[in-house]
Amino acid sequence: MTTTNHDQVLDRREIAAALLRALERRHEVLDAIVESNDRSEAVATIAALLDTNEQCAEAVLNLPFRRLTKAERKKIRAELEDLDAVLTWTPAERPYATGAHFRMRPINDSTTDTELFKERCADQLGEADDDRIASERDAAAERIDDESAMWLVAEDLSGDEPKPVGFAFGELTGHEVEVRIWVRPALRKQGYGTATLKQARTELAAYFPGSTLIIRTPA
Repeated sequence: MTTTNHDQVLDRREIAAALLRALERRHEVLDAIVESNDRSEAVATIAALLDTNEQCAEAVLNLPFRRLTKAERKKIRAELEDLDAVLTWTPAERPYATGAHFRMRPINDSTTDTELFKERCADQLGEADDDRIASERDAAAERIDDESAMWLVAEDLSGDEPKPVGFAFGELTGHEVEVRIWVRPALRKQGYGTATLKQARTELAAYFPGSTLIIRTPA
């Protein structure tokens, strides 16, 4: 699986930020953990409390007591500052990059997905011919049925209704899965591309176990 250094640093940065927020709100976090019925509920509750994703919530839940001291909090804050210094952009500039309130789901035949795919074709191909779109969708459906492809829709769940953001396309060739993403032009430079790519890696790795994911840079 390939990834960019920026993505790796961003992941580390978000975990460090979540740990620091958790330590600052340690009484609330501890109450949330104690009141949870099981681990999965605790992770979900922490994620909601700290407005973060489940990966960061897991890191908070796994935080050992020895890291609750003032000295350890100072180390985490210093790490956060170091990570911010090497990022080409931060979550404050692209707030949706963390993947909070975000999901990926398989494409379907709904009007929403059809219109989103038309927008993608118009953006990348300069046209949205209905026959060509239908042909490409039919061919994709056959590959998905054959388990040699998976197309995912990215959605922002922060509003009252899911907002379609873009696509992640996974195409299997041999033991490699080529991963491509597309984000709606009006939503670019806000972190949606990073969130889409991060979650697509997880989702597609589950769809194609044992395969290597090859990330293609969006055109």
